[in-house]
Amino acid sequence: MIDFEPTEEQRMLKKTVREFSQKVLFPRAREIEKGEKIPDDIIKQMADMGILGIGLSPEYGGSGMDPVTVGLVAEELARGDITCAVPVFFLVQTAWGCVLQKYGSDELKGRVLPGVAAGKQFLGIASTEPDTGSDVTAIRTRGAMLGGRWHLDGEKMFISGVRESVHQMPGGGGHLTLARTGAGKGGAGISMFYVPLTSRGIDPTYLEDWGRRGISTGGFAMVDVELPASHLIGEEGKGFYAAMEGFDYARGIIGMICCGVAQRCMELGIDHIKGRKAFGQHLGKFEGVQFKLAENWAQVEAVRLLALRGLWALKTEREGRGSRFASTMAIAMAKMLAPVQAFGAINDAMQWFGAMGYTEDCPLELGLKGVRSYMWAEGATEIQKLIVARELLGRDFFRND
Repeated sequence: MIDFEPTEEQRMLKKTVREFSQKVLFPRAREIEKGEKIPDDIIKQMADMGILGIGLSPEYGGSGMDPVTVGLVAEELARGDITCAVPVFFLVQTAWGCVLQKYGSDELKGRVLPGVAAGKQFLGIASTEPDTGSDVTAIRTRGAMLGGRWHLDGEKMFISGVRESVHQMPGGGGHLTLARTGAGKGGAGISMFYVPLTSRGIDPTYLEDWGRRGISTGGFAMVDVELPASHLIGEEGKGFYAAMEGFDYARGIIGMICCGVAQRCMELGIDHIKGRKAFGQHLGKFEGVQFKLAENWAQVEAVRLLALRGLWALKTEREGRGSRFASTMAIAMAKMLAPVQAFGAINDAMQWFGAMGYTEDCPLELGLKGVRSYMWAEGATEIQKLIVARELLGRDFFRND
């Protein structure tokens, strides 16, 4: 059974991150959104707190924290930066840092991971292509070994952290990039590489997102990008499976982020309905308002517990006590529900503000736009439904025609 009582270490860490979130992040959420950048001083503070490398081993400057603890930190960051920019920065560094730590060469890990933990390098994932998103197995990027070095050609799009890797981080950055290196159906023949975005042959592109603007979205074209053999992550042809591990971890963290944003937005709504009057009484006295609050609070709390269960399942799997399929299904259920429930809860809370809710004087629009992105990011809602159905019905009922 899951023990829902946090450890003393988790309680202290949550308290520290919540104080940072409320004192530093929340007052600057609008600045992060309008400036389209996470300020350097915020990244440095997070690094100094030790939370950027929280899932990495001490060997690389991390704390070796388990997935449940990582999820609790992500939730607190989301309560502060409701735009989701800082939480996205945290989750991609954490999830894909752990993939690199598990599968990367010693030389590559020693060169990249300490910079990630110190807030000096960015690390992201590059799977999506201009015409290939959820169907990862359809990627067109190719990789080939020539003269002892890897050569990559292709294009990635809708990728987080391109500008951070190219321009912002003092040590640059790179992305764990999927490319097809061999024949085979499905994920067979897909390999993963660490691609520094300042490499020769890289041409970056930047996009303007609707929300979550504090972390960049864009892409990069690769024309004969040359990489050392050590930049192959794991075994050749096994990159798809390493990517799925990373996506599972990221999806569990996303579940906690969505719930953190939703709860903070509902709290702001509670403050409003307790103070604003209409027809001679406070808005909070109307049953129509009370019922929506009760329903949304309960639904978000239920999804939060489901996300914690998924992260706990991932933790037990890593400890050799759990099943990969069990953790994948639990995390998919949380990722399937979290952005939808969070979006609905925030939208209802915005309604309580009346016309003000549609202005930038009301901060809830930042949260609404932020959680909406998670209906696609790290696997669309529909993909999560397919994963859950596949685990319930068996793989014979999973379409592959």
